[in-house]
Formats: sequence, C-alpha cells, structure tokens
Amino acid sequence: MHYENYDPCFPDQPVVDLYLQIWAKLPAFKSKPAFIWAEDDHDNSASSAITYDQLNNSAHCISSQLLFSLKRGDTVVVLCAPGLELVEIIFGCQRAGLLAVPIVPPEPSFANDNYHHLIRVISQTKPKAAIANHSYIERVKRYISSNSSNKQLSDWLEKLVWISTEDVRQTKKPNLPSKSVPYNGCKPEEVYLIQYTSGATGIPKPVLVTAGAAAHNVRAARKAYDLHPNSVIVSWLPQYHDCGLMFLLLTIVSGATCALTSPITFIRRPRIWLELITSFRATCTPVPSFTLPLVLKRGGIARGTFPINLETMKNLIIINEPIYKAAVEEFVGVFEPFGLSPSAISPSYGLAENCTFVSTAWTSSDRNDSLPTYKMLLPSARLDSFDNDEKEDIEILVVNEETQEPVEDGIEGEIWISSPSNASGYLGHPSLTREVFNGMLSKRVSQNYVRTGDRGIVIGKERYLFVTGRISDIIKLPNGHELHPHYIETAAYNSHPQKLRGGCIAAFVVSRTIAIVAEMQKCEKDQRVLRKICQGIRKSVMEEENVAVGLIVVVESGNVPKTTSGKIQRWLAKDNLVRAKMRTIMQMNFEEENGDLAINKMIKHATEEKGRKDNIKKIDEDELGIILSLSKAPTNVTLQSSL
Repeated sequence: MHYENYDPCFPDQPVVDLYLQIWAKLPAFKSKPAFIWAEDDHDNSASSAITYDQLNNSAHCISSQLLFSLKRGDTVVVLCAPGLELVEIIFGCQRAGLLAVPIVPPEPSFANDNYHHLIRVISQTKPKAAIANHSYIERVKRYISSNSSNKQLSDWLEKLVWISTEDVRQTKKPNLPSKSVPYNGCKPEEVYLIQYTSGATGIPKPVLVTAGAAAHNVRAARKAYDLHPNSVIVSWLPQYHDCGLMFLLLTIVSGATCALTSPITFIRRPRIWLELITSFRATCTPVPSFTLPLVLKRGGIARGTFPINLETMKNLIIINEPIYKAAVEEFVGVFEPFGLSPSAISPSYGLAENCTFVSTAWTSSDRNDSLPTYKMLLPSARLDSFDNDEKEDIEILVVNEETQEPVEDGIEGEIWISSPSNASGYLGHPSLTREVFNGMLSKRVSQNYVRTGDRGIVIGKERYLFVTGRISDIIKLPNGHELHPHYIETAAYNSHPQKLRGGCIAAFVVSRTIAIVAEMQKCEKDQRVLRKICQGIRKSVMEEENVAVGLIVVVESGNVPKTTSGKIQRWLAKDNLVRAKMRTIMQMNFEEENGDLAINKMIKHATEEKGRKDNIKKIDEDELGIILSLSKAPTNVTLQSSL
C-alpha cells in the first residue's frame, strides 16, 4: 500500500501515538507547541500551550498511572471538558492500551434529562472506569448518595471506578525509558476508540475504530490537505469524535501546531474564529457548513476591533453536506478583501464509519478558484485523481442501492467506500454491521465496502463527486420523483430570511403529507404576520421546487433538534411534532388542497394526551384550516439548538 513520506528518514508509523514519541525526541520539536488552548478575552492573549515534549511526557505519565487501576484492554469513559486536559487523556489512554470512549460530560446533577447519552454509553460499552476531574467526581458521588429516583443511573455510576485527572496527571517530568523498549500501547489491529455517530438520521450508534484505521485516516487527510510541520490549524470543533477528534490526531501526524477553543466559545462569539486564524497565522481550519452564514450574521468585521487578516489560510475545510455554493461565495466575497483566497475553499466529505475523513475537492496542484456546481451544491471529491500514478487507497463508488451495481457518471446513487480507514463495525449491532460494513458489489468478487447511506452523483470529465443528501431523508413525491429535503428547507428560508432562523428548518413526510417545521428568530404573536409567513413558505417552495407543502409549523427558537455538529435531526423533529413536544407558535394545515387529514388527527391526539401543560390555544381560522398555538418559549437554549 502506498503511503507518502515528507522525509525518507522519518517513516510512517502504524499508530498515531508513535508519531508523538518520534517528534518529541527531535531537538527542533521538543519545545514546539503541539496544541494551544485559547480563551476568549477579545485580544487572544490568554492562552496555554503544551509542547510535543510535554505531551509525550504527559501521555507516558497518564498511561502509567491508569494501569495501576486498570489493565490493558479495559474500556474507560472520558468525561473531560474540552481543553488540553482532554487531549492529554486521549493520548494517555492510547499509550496505556485502553479503549477510550470520550463523550460530552453531562451536568453532574443529571437534571433536565441530560443523561440519556451517558446511560446509552454505559449500557452499550460496559466501561470499567470513568475519567473526570476531581470536582466532577465529587458531584457524581453526591448524586449517587442522594437517593435519586433514577436508581438505574445511580447503580451504574456507583459500579464505575472513578479516576481523577488530577491524580493521573503529574507536573514533574516522568522517568521515560532510556533504551528502546517494545511499544505496549494500542496495536494497529486493536480497537482503541469508540466514537458515536452524530445522530443525524437516528439514535447515535457506537462505531469501533482500530488504532491502525485511525492512523491511516489521518495520513490520508494529511496528504489530501498537504499538511506538514509548518502548518498551523485552528479548530473549535468538539474534541470527542469525528472531525474535532481527527484533527487532534492529524496535528500530531503532521508535526503541526493546533490552536483550540471550545464550541461554546465560538457559539457565544463567532468572530473569535477569525481572530484566532489571524493571531496564529493559521493555514488550515475545519468548520461545518453552517459556520459561514453564522459568522456573516453574528461574527462579521463590524462586530469587533481586533483586525482580521486571513491571507495565510490555505485550507478552509467545509464539512457537513449539503455545501451550497451561494453561501460559500457570499462568505468569500466579504472576506476576500481581508486576504481570504477563493482557492482556499476545501469542500470535504467524511463520516464516523470511515474514522472521519473520506475526501476533498481541494487539490494543491492544478488550482482552480471556481469549483463546479450541481443543483446549487459544491463537490466534495475529485475522483479523476484515482486514475493517476499515485492511486489513492480510499476507493469511492456510486452504487445503485437496490441492484448493488455501480452507476454511470451522471446518475445518482449511494456512496460506497472501501479503505483501510473503514471502522470495524457497530458495537453490539452484528446484523447492522454486516449490512453497513460488508457491502458487496453484485455479480462480482470484490472487497467489502462501507455503505454510507449518503446519496451522491459524479459529474464532468474531472469526475467531481457531489454529496446530495441522506437516503433515509429523501422525500418521494406523488409523481414518482425524489427530492432531498434540504432543497425544500432552503426554499422555505428564502421566503422570509429576516424572520426565520437559517439552518433551523426541517422538512419531512408525515402520513403522506409534506411538513415543514421552521424556527422563528424572535417570538412573533401577530396572527396576520404568522399567517403571511406560513403562506410565504408554501408559495416559495412551490415556486422553487414545484412541491406542495401540506403542513407548516412555526416554532420557537431552539425547537428544531440538531446534532452537536449542526446537522438537522429530521427524524427527531418529526417525532417531536407528532408527539406535540414542540413549542409551537402557529400551525397551518393546507388540508383542503392536500386532502389528507391524518396528520391533523395525529397531532390533535398527541396534543390532547399532553393536556393543558403548555397552555395550547386553538383558534379556528379561514378556509385553509389554520390552527394557531401559542406557548411559552424555552428558558434555556442549548448548545445543540444554537448550532
């Protein structure tokens, strides 16, 4: 298998942790910052850093301490807040040969139903221990002894061995082996990480990632983005899984420096992202596609006094499909005068089942400032490079999901991936693992492929791959055609961009009726305004997509569910709507034109079951059968809904 090398004297390593040990021994890297943690003090002067030598020493110390309480191969849940401590724990676990499950730590009072994912993780991964800071552990112990009504959670928490980060991290330099000794950390074929899928199309699933697959994946990303020791990365992505975690590993494999901050910091003040790029002269930054319009709206040039300079940026990596060209062009148009080059735009594609990285349309050679477009979207891969002398070892096919045969270019199908980066499967889901990870082409002998569940199409002589949407989200129209819901959602937003929240609209089918749930920017109680908004949404969708919407529900901010990376959870939005769990402002049912009352009956029944808790008021309106509901807005907007 072909791997590139930047230096023939520095061979590629089978696992990421071995790169760290090699860099740390080189005189030029011992004092080089590997990671920098930036706080938001508006001038970015408050930051802390850890060098390659310090991180290597810390990983050795943590691994030694952990193995006093645990044995190699044990599973541990990592409950650390974003920061350098989390980075050290992740590398310490790999060096100890432990199976790490990093997750967002729920608030330890476990109120407001914030513990469901923790219960899912504990019940599925069956960890022996949990790692958290001393303060967090003390609060968990108080919860256990408080005679909580959730006895199952208390019992599970009590059975865990709780390990304090303060106990395993030491400030004094550890005694590293003076002679070369066999590496006893996670081997390439061993599962070293369980990362959960985003939950965009269903309940998050635990993905088993081997240390070798992770190393291959970041090597492929290093080559694709042309990263090297002079690269500087800025990231505010969650560090627990997917792209946020991958860029921690990618930093080490590349010998680069990565400046980090928390997702909450970015959501509170999006401009900090631009300021960090400027301060650290960053060359690479990964962001979800919603970032660009969010920064234009809430984090633009006029929102601060810190000067912005983006001339060093070589890779502005955009993840999370769909990637609309108009949004990218608008962002580039605003920030090109501040040094941002259009050639830095790097639309990319990835998923947890392939560790993270799959492809990018960006190339370091044969640069073209204008990428092609397909139905308003930018491409996420350029497959013609697979035919050159340096053949990639991540194979991408577009396959007819029913016949399981490759389709011709220009025909949409399911994206299949075969790669050493492929994960090993889903923990505890053997039948689903066979279905997703053992895809086989029909009527031929071939390697296994990961069936991504994503639709894509290859266009043009350069064979650009466009990721068009998720198969499970596809809306099937009465005329037999199919439509991806993000087109409906975009048309709905375009009807009232000053009133609706961009990226907070969900379209789906309920009982043969196309429904749209849209968040308002501000609470509006004028019935005439609300009616105009609903009618405008329906008209815009009809004009742009030639689709008749049967139900439009306008809700308070924070009611359209999303993943931590900003993907709309349409399946959950649909469930919440049917169960009357949304803070509804107005519900307009175009029943006379659709002739389908089933959805109305379903929601009415759920509302009656819910009772009068939300103070729902129903008002009969005109011949369109409007139902208006007013309720109190949620007092707390979560990070998830902010994204």
